Amino acid sequence: MSDPDRYLVPALQRGLQLMQQFNRDEPAHTSAALARKLQMPRASVFRMLYTLEQMGFVERGADGVTYRLGLAVLRLGFETIASMELAEQARPVIAALCERTGYSSHLVLREGQEVVFVVKSPGRNALFHSIQVGARLPAHATVLGRVLMAHLSLADLVNIYPQEPLPQFTAQTPTTRAQLLQMIEQDRARGYGTSQGGFESGISTVVAPVFNDAQQVVAAVSVTIPSQRIEPRDLPHVVQEVQSAAAQLTQRISHIDPTFQAHARARPAARPTRSANRIAA
Repeated sequence: MSDPDRYLVPALQRGLQLMQQFNRDEPAHTSAALARKLQMPRASVFRMLYTLEQMGFVERGADGVTYRLGLAVLRLGFETIASMELAEQARPVIAALCERTGYSSHLVLREGQEVVFVVKSPGRNALFHSIQVGARLPAHATVLGRVLMAHLSLADLVNIYPQEPLPQFTAQTPTTRAQLLQMIEQDRARGYGTSQGGFESGISTVVAPVFNDAQQVVAAVSVTIPSQRIEPRDLPHVVQEVQSAAAQLTQRISHIDPTFQAHARARPAARPTRSANRIAA
């Protein structure tokens, strides 16, 4: 009689068991706590966490000690993401935003150096129907990514972008971490980000952040406008709608996990400035 256990890969089994310890009731763990729960040596747990962290499957918390699941779990299949509660909570918000503005609307997350489209509602212009869930864009070169990095420090950016210069896509793309941080801080102070043909010509974007209880950006809501330039008279209205949707989603997700609380930062839309117009896509 054959022994089915002979086909098991023990290291893989232990790694999957470790990832299964992260759930809604216990979203964060220290390596010491995981070692106790799994009855494994701390050194072995640390090596597994280090490997998973390098691959993006877990990420370290702000305290530098606890770990949470990372966005790389989305690589396992974007069909699965439709059942995730963040996406479920975002879908009606994004659809309503699209209906109110007429523009293609999205929920985006950041995974390392990339922005990932998680939910979309196509606008009235067929130009943007090709942007699919799972599509990726460079975070540093897009206003989407810079809004998603609003809670990061220069030290965090060094970890994400260990080498300079950063890849340049247009004349508006920041090529150093210092330039990137300055643009991030401009958007953070404003409470939203805009782009007018900065990443792709003929396309403008307005984006606002979604927050967790630590006032960290966990997602972003955006609209994509089929125009090289947003008319100054139209911008305040679009900004207000995007910020309102982001604030609504922040409130909606507060019941999903105790660590999510409403931190709506919607602010009155300001008139565009030259610096705002220079923010890249």
